[in-house]
Amino acid sequence: MEEIRESFKPEDTYDIGKELGEKAARGDVYTLIGDLGVGKTVFTQGFAAGLHIEDYVNSPTFTIIQEYEDGRLPLYHFDVYRIGDVSEMDELGYEDYFYGEGVCLIEWADLVKEVIPPEAVRIEIMKDLEKGFDYRQIRIIRP
Repeated sequence: MEEIRESFKPEDTYDIGKELGEKAARGDVYTLIGDLGVGKTVFTQGFAAGLHIEDYVNSPTFTIIQEYEDGRLPLYHFDVYRIGDVSEMDELGYEDYFYGEGVCLIEWADLVKEVIPPEAVRIEIMKDLEKGFDYRQIRIIRP
């Protein structure tokens, strides 16, 4: 099933993320696909707010995984942009996160698609400059 949402400003992207975070359940895995600067971090901040996480959320580019435990469910925020080989996911113990007690959100998930569970929800954020500088199309694809 595919749903297409439109965002005309960063607040819209945040709100769409928040809505999905409010509906997230234990064991859910979300993949977040989009170019640099498309709003993945803003979406993730909204998603965390939907989980009632109050910590400041930023992109874990250099740490790869950021853990937020203070919400209604733990959020495990991955940014795998700097992973050179999918085997590095094993070293991180990704299965403990994917099949654990929280929710996983994985930026740049196409780089590690071999380990993404088939039931993961795919979120694609795309710009369309013809519709405006801040416009984003957000595709939510559920298996």
